[in-house]
Amino acid sequence: MKKKLLLSYSVLTLIFIINITSSFAILTPLVDSIPMSDGRKLAADVYIPTGITQGPVILIQTPYNRTLYRFGLPLGIGLNINTSNYIIVVVDWRGFYGSAAANYAGAPSLGTDGYNCVEWIAQQTWSNGMIGTWGPSALGRVQFQTAEKNPPHLTCICPLVAAPQYDYTEYFPHGCLRTEYVEQLDGLGFGMSPLLMAHPVHDFTWSFVENANNYPDSIRVPCFMIGGWYDHTIEFMLPFFASIRTNSPINVRDKHRLLMGPWVHGGHGTAQVGSAFQGQLSYPNAVDWDDSLALRFFDFHLRSIANGWDTSPFVTYYQMGENVWQSSATYPPAGPVNTDFYFHIGGLMNNYAPTLNGDSMSYVYNPNFPSPTIGGPTLRSDLEQGPFDQVDSVENQNGILVFSTDTLTQNAVMKGSATVHLKIASNKKDTDFDVRLTDVYPDGRSMLVNDGVMRMRFRYGNTTADTALMTPGLIYDCDIELPNSSITFLTGHKIRVDVSSSNYPRFNRNMNTGGPMYPGNSLDSLVNPENAYNTIYVNHTNTSYVTLPLVGYAQGVDQLTMDNGEWIIYPNPATNELGIRNYELGIKKIEIVNLLGQTIKELKMENEKLTIDISGFAKGIYFMKVMDGNKMCAKKFVKQ
Repeated sequence: MKKKLLLSYSVLTLIFIINITSSFAILTPLVDSIPMSDGRKLAADVYIPTGITQGPVILIQTPYNRTLYRFGLPLGIGLNINTSNYIIVVVDWRGFYGSAAANYAGAPSLGTDGYNCVEWIAQQTWSNGMIGTWGPSALGRVQFQTAEKNPPHLTCICPLVAAPQYDYTEYFPHGCLRTEYVEQLDGLGFGMSPLLMAHPVHDFTWSFVENANNYPDSIRVPCFMIGGWYDHTIEFMLPFFASIRTNSPINVRDKHRLLMGPWVHGGHGTAQVGSAFQGQLSYPNAVDWDDSLALRFFDFHLRSIANGWDTSPFVTYYQMGENVWQSSATYPPAGPVNTDFYFHIGGLMNNYAPTLNGDSMSYVYNPNFPSPTIGGPTLRSDLEQGPFDQVDSVENQNGILVFSTDTLTQNAVMKGSATVHLKIASNKKDTDFDVRLTDVYPDGRSMLVNDGVMRMRFRYGNTTADTALMTPGLIYDCDIELPNSSITFLTGHKIRVDVSSSNYPRFNRNMNTGGPMYPGNSLDSLVNPENAYNTIYVNHTNTSYVTLPLVGYAQGVDQLTMDNGEWIIYPNPATNELGIRNYELGIKKIEIVNLLGQTIKELKMENEKLTIDISGFAKGIYFMKVMDGNKMCAKKFVKQ
């Protein structure tokens, strides 16, 4: 499996690099080796544009094979090296590809190797001593490690979709292993699963690792961080950027910049940082902003060009939905107000808390048939990345509840992190709750914005002392904070929250037994799994809702009084036909939804009475949702 994933990732990366070039030509670099402090050498390719006898250098350190860059260099250079204003040096990490032989137990750190690479470059005749670094993901993290060692000739760094932290929640968000992420890391040769499986709960080892890899005060050079709203590193990038803006040396704090675009992590497939197509959506006005601004950053710091970079906004971010670029001093910017959208019986979601007691909605979670991962912040090379429609493969399947607003009559401008607050119960001692936030288009597509998970034994925290199994049947709080985003839910769209107990293989499948989570230290094993009957409470006493940080949102959608006698449904229960009578309110639209919140039938009401054929409905409980202009409410009925 590991070799297959590694081969797949490398081949797809190669295909992507080739595709951005105009032909199958290949660059011919100066091949060299860079001596390290321990006497070993790292393999390096040096690309020197014709006409540059001595100039600034951009260093790229990679674990993914430096020779792939011979098919096309980044930053828009491609095969046109002679059009570049920079010398490019690409180095294989110690222990990888051309530098495999340099590795041994107790070898110097990647940061130390980065220090040695920078200082070796500074001594070469073709270098003028102005050196920057560039690269995404692992190539970005190593830039922070290099900067932390403070090489004298390092001038600036440009990490993409990366932060330096090694944090428990990166691998175990709310205690649940990110299965596909760790599988891909293993496949790429990082071999992290043995360590992770030895520490599935936050312990002293994690505290040590986290403290050792969070060093904003050690970033002494200007840093331009580039990220994407569909990337999995958001919740580490944003805090670290805020930290270097306040904790790095005073003389450099105001030189840091952040760019957040509508992009995925990349690494395989056609969706990359800076590409137009991201999942099933397209953002043509965001194409190559990463490259153009990175070059502007390098031009200012490495070539001393007065291009106004020093007066540019600290944060430039893309507001999805409206599809415009905006700027602020921080992210999230000032202004959003936390706005609650309550879940109601039948899958309704609005700004009004339920008025009745006793309502709840339930589903069965079978670990053998989990809710599938469709898009999102994935990494494994056989999975799609970015925004994908959730309707067919996720929302129309069993084991999920769907809550939606009515069609929006105003824009809902979200900037920041949403939190889903659930009141839950289960018949098992442990289970998971997974949520997905989506943007529902007028044509019915439910496009994923982001997602989150809670393994219920970790509801109080991530340490051993925090963990606690549930008592079957008792009601518990389950609060799931979602990653930051910047999206406008447009007028005519709907906001939706999907609730299930799996999102696989993005997250590990809970076996619902309350026993060991990873038998045999397997990343994804099911040993005698049990079905869980999970309940979400949506009533006056136990409310479930989502909190969205919205800008300028006017809460004013009226709610019809429940059971006020102004409209009735009959007979109830019903067998073949269901009648509705509207006395006063002029109901214009009717939707019938099932227990999962899925719309089964839509009708218009033009007269006082309406008869609805329900003979084809499966037996069970349904809800009739009625709307009068911007007013709405629902009633329950039973199909016999």
